[in-house]
Amino acid sequence: MTMQPWFADAKLGIFLHWGVYAVDGVAESWSFYGGDVPYDRYMAQLDRFTAADYDPDAWARLFARSGARYTVLTAKHHDGVALWDTRHSDLNVAERTPAGRDLLAPYTEAMRRQGLKVGLYFSHLDWSHPDYASLRHEDPTRPWMTDNPYTMPPQGQEDPERWERFLAFHRGQLSELVTGYEPDLLWFDGQWERTERQWRMRELREELLALKGDMILNGRMHGHGDYTTPEQGVPITPPDGPWELCYTLNNNWGHNPQDRDHKPVSLLVRTFAETIGGGGNLLLGVGPTAEGAITPEQASRLEGLGAWIRRNKDAVYGTVAGLPLGHHYGPSTLSKDRRTLYLHCVDGLRDFVAVRGLVNQVKRVTALATGEVLAHRTLGGFKEVPGVLLIEPPAETDRYVTVLAVELDGEVELYRGGGCG
Repeated sequence: MTMQPWFADAKLGIFLHWGVYAVDGVAESWSFYGGDVPYDRYMAQLDRFTAADYDPDAWARLFARSGARYTVLTAKHHDGVALWDTRHSDLNVAERTPAGRDLLAPYTEAMRRQGLKVGLYFSHLDWSHPDYASLRHEDPTRPWMTDNPYTMPPQGQEDPERWERFLAFHRGQLSELVTGYEPDLLWFDGQWERTERQWRMRELREELLALKGDMILNGRMHGHGDYTTPEQGVPITPPDGPWELCYTLNNNWGHNPQDRDHKPVSLLVRTFAETIGGGGNLLLGVGPTAEGAITPEQASRLEGLGAWIRRNKDAVYGTVAGLPLGHHYGPSTLSKDRRTLYLHCVDGLRDFVAVRGLVNQVKRVTALATGEVLAHRTLGGFKEVPGVLLIEPPAETDRYVTVLAVELDGEVELYRGGGCG
């Protein structure tokens, strides 16, 4: 495993889906794959992708204000259009669009100036490459497998030599990304159309880490990545090990001007609290316009989330997963020394906040954002079953999520039995 300590401490990342699909506001890659847009019309967007308003330093300042500690940009999506001047194909923004330049170098430099870790998204599959649809998945009954011509050849028309050429292209582009931009994280996608053996994922992992040994690889590598990536919904049961929820600000990954259904800041804060309470990171999706601007609707939500994080930073950074479900009606986090419990109160505070099964004695409880000291007492309990901790609500509550800091007399200790009597 190459998981680096910074990842668990980062808590929030920004996921940028930026590509030619922003010109017409169509779904990235999937729009031509599914037949919603003809391939030629999709690729005609190349002629109007200008990046005229691209200001990566402004992006980086916004992301830093949002509370993010890392970012991931789509260096190449499934459509095969590269955001850098790759020598392995002319299907890139430097050669085929009015943008006319490498867009990755300014991004990586700007993020690092703000102290943000740099991630690059790369699609294993490439629905535009002439040699990609040359091999069929080894299990024809597997879900997602279709006879779509962008994916695989007809039965009996496989061409292993073409697949070898594609793998050389695939490795070549990845080598360019790692040696040219030295990312802290590679965020893979598109692994499902071939098996681990066909991709030679173990070999790929070894090759990549030989180029940069401290690079994190996400989990979409058929078992050879460093962490898991659930999508669009907080898992009810958190995954084992490191994980990251990728989540859109509206209903689309890329820019879609017709999609006005942006999630309110209240939901984003709540989702963030639930994610870090389960020990994960939130990777929040942003879709810049074809010109490279981040819309006011998306920027305002990042600002709102960042303001909440600043008010409650001690309950975010330097914490680990909190209490298991059932102990508190809401998410929670724990300080790394496990002596301070942070209760994230996602619903309105009424008579009291309750914590069940807490064996520890409580030294003090405060409202984190204001420092107000809160009265508390423990009621009930029998033999080894502890009573219920009841905390008086603070005078001032947060409009989104109020955080209470519970200082314990030692490392947190929980009763997890079935009761007695």
